[in-house]
Amino acid sequence: MTAQEISKQPSDQSPRVVSLGCRLNTYESEVMRAHARDAGLANAIIVNTCAVTKEAERQGLQTLRRLRRENPNAHIVATGCAVQLDPARYAAMPEVNRVLGNEHKMKAESFLPDLETPALVTDIMELRETAEHLVEGFDGRARAFVQVQQGCDHRCTFCIIPFARGNNRSVPMGRIVQEVRGLVEAGFREVVITGVDITGYGSDLPGAPTLGQMVRRLLMAVPELPRLRLSSLDPAEADEDLFRLIADEPRVMPHFHISAQAGDDMILKRMKRRHARADIIAFCNRVRALRSDAVFGADLIAGFPTETDEMFENTCALIDEAGLTYLHVFPYSIRPGTPAAKMPQVNGAVIKARAARLREIGRAALARQLESYVGSTAEVLVERDQQGHSAHYAPVRTAAAHTPGDIVTMRITGADANTLIGEAVL
Repeated sequence: MTAQEISKQPSDQSPRVVSLGCRLNTYESEVMRAHARDAGLANAIIVNTCAVTKEAERQGLQTLRRLRRENPNAHIVATGCAVQLDPARYAAMPEVNRVLGNEHKMKAESFLPDLETPALVTDIMELRETAEHLVEGFDGRARAFVQVQQGCDHRCTFCIIPFARGNNRSVPMGRIVQEVRGLVEAGFREVVITGVDITGYGSDLPGAPTLGQMVRRLLMAVPELPRLRLSSLDPAEADEDLFRLIADEPRVMPHFHISAQAGDDMILKRMKRRHARADIIAFCNRVRALRSDAVFGADLIAGFPTETDEMFENTCALIDEAGLTYLHVFPYSIRPGTPAAKMPQVNGAVIKARAARLREIGRAALARQLESYVGSTAEVLVERDQQGHSAHYAPVRTAAAHTPGDIVTMRITGADANTLIGEAVL
């Protein structure tokens, strides 16, 4: 997960939403925007917070304070994972008018202007179903995010997110098909399957369908969808149907992001991950054997408690051995209430230095990958007039303007540190 702010500018009918964090937050923000708009909460600014790290929480608090300074008359709603974990803190903020937990933020009635209770937060661990919502579109986006599950049944020792999101709850396959079909009819050319733990999909549904089985049914039911992208995958949970799809279905994009977290077996064990270092490498090798052009990203944590220099070097080496390119690097951050918070901690300066080194290795790997595309052609989904992403999720810019949402065949003429340069093939 990331802690990137995605700010939505208001229109006459649409409240403003600021979404901090993961792709699931982006999806939920569109649901909340529709609820607030339909309820007539026109002057609302909704801040969808993240709690994956201390820094993400700090950004949420800072964003709420800044928005109040800039918008003294707005109705500010604080919601999301950080709010779910510590609702009293946000309810006490003078900048906030309304506090909604992760269950209530998805309910239309939570956005009624005359709501009597300004704080609605319940025990997320008691939820057994995922609220089903049909999203009609994503403002300013050529790709759409579709939630297929919510929550997580695993308890990694560093992670607080299950306590903000609850246990695994999957959306029925028919509902997913219905939503994707509507998005394609609205003009979206790429759909990103998202959730907290998408490889855990289906374990709670009748018949326990797997992620691969769901995606296969989805693609069969919506043949007009040109591109489907998977968000973060757990290498321990990838099912055989998913591997067959990777081999046989060109509409599944050849970019795979792995929830790796570390490249040292002892650290992985202390994290309570279900995979070993060799499993990450084996997953990448198997996918690469099925799709020779596959590229891989990964989440990596720097400075997990007890991590020695040697253990850290194992994580550095994993990047090359597994062929990882797109890295999301997180300096370890203590999450109160997690087992890792009680373990012997690594010095903060060491954590910072290790995170910087991982990012530098990642930048070099990305630069090499991008350089390898020069002279080839790529199918680029245009997201803004002169910018988009290839099937391999490489950012591409071009001097010519193209219509957002179009998939344009481009010849790659150059590359800088993090972007390809392309021109349309006429």
